[in-house]
Formats: sequence, structure tokens, C-alpha cells
Amino acid sequence: MEFILDTHCHTIASGHAYSTIQEMAEFAAKKGFKLIGITDHGPEMPGSCHLLHFKNLRVVPKEINGVEILKGVEANILDHTGKLDIPKSVLEDLDLVIVSFHKPCIKPGSIKENTQTLIGLMEKPYVHIIGHPGNPAYPIDIEAVVEAAKETKTLIEINNSSLKPGSFRKGSKENCYKILKACKEKGAAVVVGSDSHMSFQIGNFSSAREMIEELQVPQELIVNTSVERLKEYIKKK
Repeated sequence: MEFILDTHCHTIASGHAYSTIQEMAEFAAKKGFKLIGITDHGPEMPGSCHLLHFKNLRVVPKEINGVEILKGVEANILDHTGKLDIPKSVLEDLDLVIVSFHKPCIKPGSIKENTQTLIGLMEKPYVHIIGHPGNPAYPIDIEAVVEAAKETKTLIEINNSSLKPGSFRKGSKENCYKILKACKEKGAAVVVGSDSHMSFQIGNFSSAREMIEELQVPQELIVNTSVERLKEYIKKK
């Protein structure tokens, strides 16, 4: 299975990442990738950029060094009504929107609260990916979330960074395994994200790949193998 795109990449604009968009694109080109998503943290993440950064992403070329650039955001969920730190008017103008729970922005809720929050966000036409849903700090009803993802054409992320030793989201591996298994059983599409915070981490999917191979998830459910398939899911929203 050949991976040719990465939808979860952070630049220096996130405040705790260390490469520019240009450096990201240059490394992706060397790796032979066709597309990357620039998804810096929304402004409520401590140290991240101002809302103006996302409004002005139009100045970024659509392609750098032969690599297509999707201009996006990893928006922070702020409460269990699904409030995000980026307004709808801005989200609708972006190419790619990931929504995620982060401890600096929202306290963990109950399984019911976390699940209902994610399902509500999936129903929004401008939400394309649920970021690192395997984080055990925010427990969810996996079956319900995966079923909703399939119905709403929302991509479930398997976050490779969460699977690595020393991850801030300790204990994610077991949950991600269960999520991936449910996606296979229900036919829900999956996107693997590196969650790279430096250029050379782009496309580092080693841990996620092992899990995909172990579970024998069919290629047609992994959108990282096709730019066209990724774009189809984005358009379906």
C-alpha cells in the first residue's frame, strides 16, 4: 500500500512546530508525496497564530515543488456544544478542516458528552476530519462515532504521532486499534495523519501502517493512497 499524501502538518505558525510551509513542501517533494495539508492549530491553542493567519492563507500557492498544498486548520473544540475557535465564515473558505479535542482548550467530558460533540461536528459540511479520536483522555463510543462518520462522509484519523512511544496521548494505541477495526467492519473511510511538527516527520506512518496491515484494512478505505479519493470525500461534505 503506497501512501502519497499527508493531511495533518503543523508549521511554525502553530507556535510549537519548527518548519515553514516551504520547508514542509520541499521535504514532501523529496519523499515523493503528491499532497500535504497545512493544518496549523486554531488560535485558542497557547502560542498559536491569530485568526488573520487563516484568513490570509490565500497567498500560499496551490502547489510548491510539485506538491499540492491544501490550506487548512486543526480547529480546537472549545465546549460540548461543538463550538470551535475558528468562525464558520473562515472554515468554509479553507480546503481542509480537522477538529480535535486538546486539553489546553477543553476539559474532558463523559463518554456521552465527547461522543455527542464529535457526532454534532461531523454533521457540519465544513468539517472533514476528526483528529486523533483515539485519545484516551477523551473517551468515546467508538461504534457510534464510526457509524456517524460513515453516514456523514467524515474521515476518521489514525494519528501516527499518537501511536509512538513518548506520545502526549499515552494509551492511544489500543483505542486506535478498536477504531480502525470498527472502520473496517462498517466500511468507514480512514485517513492517516503524521501530525508532523517538523518537516522530516511528514509521511511518517510506520506505526499506523503496521496496524492497517495487521487488521488487513482494504486499500479503498485508506484515502492516503489517492489524491482523487481524498478530494472526493472533501467534495461529499
